[in-house]
Amino acid sequence: MRLSCAILLLASALAFASGSPTFNRTERSDRIVNGYPAYEGKAPYIVGLFLLTDGSNSAAVGAGTIISNTWVLTAAHCLTTDSVDINYGSNWAWNGLYKHNVRRENFILHPGFGNSAGHDIGLIRTPYVEFTNVVSNIPLPKFDQQGDRFEGWWCVACGWGGMDNGNLAEWLQCIDVQIISNNECAQSYGSVASSDMCTRQSDGRSVCGGDSGGPLVTQDSPMLVGVITFASTSCKNGPSGYTRVTDHLEWIRDNSGVAYY
Repeated sequence: MRLSCAILLLASALAFASGSPTFNRTERSDRIVNGYPAYEGKAPYIVGLFLLTDGSNSAAVGAGTIISNTWVLTAAHCLTTDSVDINYGSNWAWNGLYKHNVRRENFILHPGFGNSAGHDIGLIRTPYVEFTNVVSNIPLPKFDQQGDRFEGWWCVACGWGGMDNGNLAEWLQCIDVQIISNNECAQSYGSVASSDMCTRQSDGRSVCGGDSGGPLVTQDSPMLVGVITFASTSCKNGPSGYTRVTDHLEWIRDNSGVAYY
């Protein structure tokens, strides 16, 4: 199934503004399944996204990845609202060091999104962010790696998806997963776009709803190779899916100026 940014009903304006909000869930969604709590500073490149629609008492949550001082990469399907609160720093979900609110005129969705599979990727232009030990970017693959499929590589995926009790994960959860071929992934899903990629499900480890837009980062020579976009219906019995970053390097460069050679 294609993941969605988990939908939440705001309990109150006061709770939302407190930085430690309480929410009523409007749909059930597991957290990263069988993940482990990340140590502080493990993934300084991840940000929590709080997606807001003007005049609505609901919001959605997802994640994104810092790729430069002024750009965050995420899933395009998370950028269909009017604004987003970007929460930076600390593994405490919505209690980071600080946040920026960014309006939709600073969202850039891939033109292929909604027209064909494999292009669920988007950019957010942000205010300038200083890098520290808990807020930093992650490199993209280099342009000479555009043809690499990274099959067999071990990676880490992280996020703050909701838990079985109906609450958001308060602490960042991560899983260690291995990239598989699209042919192997297609055995579970029937077909997989060439610009998508998958990691093998093992011991019940998987991404799930609420993790949308988050990063898949290689363990060796760390770089961002995937954006979390889909998983099996139960998030427990099939591969996890991502938009392939190497197939979108030119689009990222042309729209953000971020590139590695």
